[in-house]
Amino acid sequence: MTRTARLFQLMQVLRSGPQPRTSAALAQDLGVSARTVHRDIGALRGLGAVIDGEAGYGFTLIEDATLPPLGFTDDQIEALVLGLREVELIGDPDLRRAANEALRKLQGRLPQRQSHRLSHSVLTATRFERPLPPGVDVSVLRRAAWEERRVVFDYTDAKGADTRRQVDPLSIVYMDRSSMLIAWCHLRTDFRVFRLDRMRGLEETGDSFRPKRVPMLREALARLKAEQKAAEARAAGD
Repeated sequence: MTRTARLFQLMQVLRSGPQPRTSAALAQDLGVSARTVHRDIGALRGLGAVIDGEAGYGFTLIEDATLPPLGFTDDQIEALVLGLREVELIGDPDLRRAANEALRKLQGRLPQRQSHRLSHSVLTATRFERPLPPGVDVSVLRRAAWEERRVVFDYTDAKGADTRRQVDPLSIVYMDRSSMLIAWCHLRTDFRVFRLDRMRGLEETGDSFRPKRVPMLREALARLKAEQKAAEARAAGD
C-alpha cells in the first residue's frame, strides 16, 4: 500500500469508527505498526486535519480539512440527530446501522462547536412500542424498488387468507405500529398496500418495470390521499 493510500484509509477509519481510537486499534485495522500510525497522524495534522489525542489516550478526528464544512444551523443539527435516532428505532437492521454510521460521519465533518452539540444534543427519540418486525429482508425490497425490479412474495391478509403476490415495489412507509409497502399488485391489477410483517418468501423475478416507478408512485399517493379525504368527509357527515 502506498503512503497516500494509507493516509486516505486512515482518514476513512477515523471518520467512521468509534472514537477515540487507540494507535493499537488503528494499527490493527490498517495492518501496519503503531509507529506508522503515529507518523501518519502527524502527516495528516500537517495537511490540516484537526486530530485530538495522543499515544496512550487514543485519537479523535475533530475537523477534516479534506472535506468542506457543512452549513448547518444549530436547529438543523438537532433535527438531523432526532431524525437519525428515529431511524435507529424503526428502521430495518441495515438502515439502523446506516443511521448510526451517518451520525459518526456527520460528527467528523462538523466544526468543533457543532460536533460537540451533535454529541450532546438535548433531543432524542424513544418508542415504547416498535413496529412489528418484517417477515422479509427489507434491504432486498428497497433495492428492488430503487432498481425498479418486480418481486414476488407470500402474503397473509387481515382475514388470514394466504396468497402469492407479484408486485412492482414503489415505496416503503414506516408507521407507528407497522411498516408498509406501496406497490402495484399484478394479482389485483391495482395499487395495494402490504404490511411487511405479513410478507414471507420474498424473491426478485428479474423483470424490470423501469422507468415507471416515479409516475406510478405519484399516482398511488394521490389516490391514497383522495381515499383518506373521502373517508374523513364520510366521518364528518356521520
